[in-house]
Amino acid sequence: MLQKHSIVRGLLRKDFGLTAAIAVAGMSLATSGAALAQSCTGPGAPSDTETKCLTAVQIPGNPLRSFDISWVNATLSQYYFGDRSNAGIEVINSVNNTFTLRLGGFVGIVLNPVTGAVNNAASGPDGVTSHGRWVYGGDGNSTLKVFNVFRRPTVVAGVPTIPPAQTISTGGQFRVDEMALTPDGKLLLVANNADDPPFATLFNANGDSGPPSKVSIITKITVDPTIIPPSFGLSLEQPTWEPVTQRFYTSIPIIANNPPGCSTAPPVTCDGGLLVIDPTTLSKPMAVVGAFSPMTNTGVFPLTGCGPNGAIVGPGSNLLLGCTPANNPSNKTTLVINAITKNSSQIFGITGSDEVWFNSGDQRYYTGSSANRVNGVVTPVLGVIDGTSVLIETIPQSTGSHSVAADCTNNSIFVPQVAPASVVGSGGDTTTVGQGICGSTNGCVGVYTHPTTFSTACGAIFSSTSYYNAP
Repeated sequence: MLQKHSIVRGLLRKDFGLTAAIAVAGMSLATSGAALAQSCTGPGAPSDTETKCLTAVQIPGNPLRSFDISWVNATLSQYYFGDRSNAGIEVINSVNNTFTLRLGGFVGIVLNPVTGAVNNAASGPDGVTSHGRWVYGGDGNSTLKVFNVFRRPTVVAGVPTIPPAQTISTGGQFRVDEMALTPDGKLLLVANNADDPPFATLFNANGDSGPPSKVSIITKITVDPTIIPPSFGLSLEQPTWEPVTQRFYTSIPIIANNPPGCSTAPPVTCDGGLLVIDPTTLSKPMAVVGAFSPMTNTGVFPLTGCGPNGAIVGPGSNLLLGCTPANNPSNKTTLVINAITKNSSQIFGITGSDEVWFNSGDQRYYTGSSANRVNGVVTPVLGVIDGTSVLIETIPQSTGSHSVAADCTNNSIFVPQVAPASVVGSGGDTTTVGQGICGSTNGCVGVYTHPTTFSTACGAIFSSTSYYNAP
């Protein structure tokens, strides 16, 4: 299986020969200007951790002030992240750790006219995922953008750039945020987290088909207002697909009356929930999801001690949820819940995660824990948790490092870093960690690695109950 996977990667790289050649222009931009200092120094590159800081990838254009979600397509050896500072999804070669091209056409950074801070709800790109040649990105104007990464790029401001193949509105006012695909790439679930009330949209996606892009909306999904009441600024966050139960599971940071009598207004005392969706039952233009039903394994399942942002599938149909005190100040742990039994356990010593990722190559979870707290102080870290839900280590990161993804073929872990606040202002790094990781004051994508003799087929999860092939 590993041999077959390597052959596929080789064939697909041939289609990218032109892209790699054109990318030289982008690389010259990425390294232009003041000479870079040595990357991977300081607290973000400790010598006593199993997970090592390997290098830093510089991004051409504006210094990084705001970014969002990460994704890896291991088959194409490509890492993507939503870079609002440069209004595009950046594409990095995940084997040689070099900038390749940009997927453009996003609104970029939108500022709050009163405070001057970045308005995340209106900025883009935001969520990102992919299958085969197709990359899906959420924008701040409530649109989903679809890209064909096999398309010939054009050079825009010196950077090889691919425009959207398709743009579809979800009908909201604010951003299309995090998203998830089924393994065949044919069903896509996206969340409009900043609309009030929030909603999700289920799409027919492109799967393995070639151009033109034919993405279309199946249904809009809302949650019963007694569970997510309007006018409180409540949210829907990271979805993930679990293959044994054949369901989408989406984090809900706060739900009403959980526990009874709790407050959904600050100071929040309500815990969150897990939205469980069976896509085969959704065909009408509108769907309203209510309380959880054990009979159908659908609906909103209430959680205890967790207001989650991140959600990802790991071994044994377990879901790791990124509980965070940014949603409920009482949250102090990370939660693992089984998709089949709904039994759960807490992981102590790590909290405050936004995006979370499971790397099947080393059977470890990685967490973008930008709101992690140590003795009540926000202390951003990269969390490393093994497949048995044991916290291995935490590694300091820059302010706002909430995004993470890994390439399962070489166990490279990618963590974007913002530029210092002295360079970009509000939203920038207020520590010295990011500059040490990057070796520059422009921000970067820090690349970590976990050297190990342990390996498994890329996409395989050791489990007695499931075997997952990642998209």
